[in-house]
Amino acid sequence: MAMKLSRRNLIKTSGLALGAGIVSPFLASSEAVGATPSAATRLIRLSLNENPYGPSPRVGEAIQREFNRLDRYADTTAAQQLTEQIAAYERVPASQVVLGEILGLLGTYLAGEGGPGSEFVYSTPGYLALIDAAARLGGVGVPVPLDGEYQNDLPALSAKITARTRGIYLVNPHNPTGTVNDDKAFKRFLKESSKRAVVIVDEAYLEYTDDFAERSAVSLVREGANVIVFRTFDKIHGLAGLPIGYTLTPAPIAAALRKQGAGEAEGLGRLNIAAASAALADTSQVAHTREAVAREREAWLAILRDLKLPHTATRTNFIFFDAGRPQPQLAASLRAQGVDIGRAHPPYTNWARITIGLPEENLRAQVALREALL
Repeated sequence: MAMKLSRRNLIKTSGLALGAGIVSPFLASSEAVGATPSAATRLIRLSLNENPYGPSPRVGEAIQREFNRLDRYADTTAAQQLTEQIAAYERVPASQVVLGEILGLLGTYLAGEGGPGSEFVYSTPGYLALIDAAARLGGVGVPVPLDGEYQNDLPALSAKITARTRGIYLVNPHNPTGTVNDDKAFKRFLKESSKRAVVIVDEAYLEYTDDFAERSAVSLVREGANVIVFRTFDKIHGLAGLPIGYTLTPAPIAAALRKQGAGEAEGLGRLNIAAASAALADTSQVAHTREAVAREREAWLAILRDLKLPHTATRTNFIFFDAGRPQPQLAASLRAQGVDIGRAHPPYTNWARITIGLPEENLRAQVALREALL
């Protein structure tokens, strides 16, 4: 008997194809195994920009190989091999690669070097791990509102750079808006601004764009500019549960960060290193995830257009829109229907960010959104 083609069947089959042995969060849900509570009452978390399609099947295999070594700390050889793998992938010397989720450490390093009162220019609202860390050592954040397109306002950012500026921190694509700056204008800004202070570009979501390789600011790192690029395996690679990232930076800054303990194998963890190496090697998994998210993103944007809700031109795995009411009010209504969308992002008090989930999760969230707006 032929299977009836529906979005439910589609996600079950596509989830199997993408996971290839790794059970996705949805397929492991209570509905899939026939337990209670049902999928209709299960809380869907669309709040932290996680990747519900999960990591490459190679990640599961790599973790399995490490299980009988969990009594051992991660060794420097494995960390160095991952460093060299990333260096080859990014086409930079290994001396310019620092392993780890080190935005916080980078903030404290720069603030420590600049001293109390050193300034850090950044776009607001935004992800503030680096800015908050710098503040603990006397760094002063200089917030710059987004422009009318909800992008990094490059002219306004440039106007805030002074002799006290120790760093300029940009997220591209931006979080929470999902927007991407024009590539030529952005690279021009980086080249000019980096002559005045180091520019840190957080590219956590860049691989969700289909032209990420050309857009990446790593091209300026290769050219020797005073630019630092941060990437993470937490997002499109699906490793939020084994968090690890890396930074591409001028060699002197990389050496200074290593002196402070950045990139040490023991701190990274044996499983994290193995998972990152396996994920980076599987470019097809990234492509599959990017395509799946793009399809669901377009479905979400069609819903927003149908509801006549103003929204940004997101290129990421989340949407950002004006709900026409306070975000906490909308979030409470959605949560009552089993959908968690997380916090508000002041000063956009009426705007909501929703992570793009699996197709059936998105359908539930879209129904809940329509209900909440009645």
